[in-house]
Amino acid sequence: MITNFITWTFNPDFISHPITIRWYGLMFAIGFILGAMLISKMYKHEGAKSSWADAIFIYTVICTIIGARLGHVFFYGWEYYSEHPIDIFKIWEGGLASHGGAIGILIGLFLYSAKVTHKNVLWALDRLVVPVAFVGALIRLGNLFNHEIYGHATDLPWGFRFIENLEQWMHGAEPIFSAPSHPTQIYEALCYLALFGLLMFLYWKRNAGERQGLLSGIFFIVLFTARFLIEFIKNPQEAFEQDMLLNMGQILSLPFIIAGIILVIRAMKNPRIPTEYPNKFAPETKK
Repeated sequence: MITNFITWTFNPDFISHPITIRWYGLMFAIGFILGAMLISKMYKHEGAKSSWADAIFIYTVICTIIGARLGHVFFYGWEYYSEHPIDIFKIWEGGLASHGGAIGILIGLFLYSAKVTHKNVLWALDRLVVPVAFVGALIRLGNLFNHEIYGHATDLPWGFRFIENLEQWMHGAEPIFSAPSHPTQIYEALCYLALFGLLMFLYWKRNAGERQGLLSGIFFIVLFTARFLIEFIKNPQEAFEQDMLLNMGQILSLPFIIAGIILVIRAMKNPRIPTEYPNKFAPETKK
């Protein structure tokens, strides 16, 4: 008998003993490692310093984690964390917000540009958004493995039944399944992978990095528009969102979409910045 839904019983643990490593964390780690490799290749392509590539990796990892955690605290859970401030540091218990991560990255890039490259922050951002689109897809797959952030009930044949009592099930209890629901994690992951492909094409085949802000603008428009639209069929993450016309994720997406439009218009109006491509790292200057 052919069913019109998929029963999802994926175990979130990649390794359970002697230590616990979850697929979600593994997706984060793989994304950062592959992203660092791609950034290094891009910097070498343009003759930037290899130390710049090392530094942006450190800034990005630290600022992403701090920003994503504080984004969850302030955007989604302030009522709780204002009364339990010590729990802000318990990041292993979960609670990361992508918009907070984006803000954290932007702050980190301002610091990175001021202290490391001494270039316009858009130079670094235009290159960083390419791997970030790919990392975003991996993180959404991590959410899929965690049976979280899924959508409304659906009768479409690709609806997923997720385990609602996940922790109890992982300790031997019988699973309690959701109604067949939109796998919004997959929808977002596919959108982010398509965006990654577009940005890779524009950077490597159209030298779009010569139009300052263009890649960043396209990234903001496509990623946050996809996020905004998919939120309409996604279950609220917090109780306070139940009666909101636009949920918190949609409200936070709007400034990024507007910023993206401004960046694209600005990039297309301004002349290209000619760039040589020596395909080797620049020598480090001795102090």
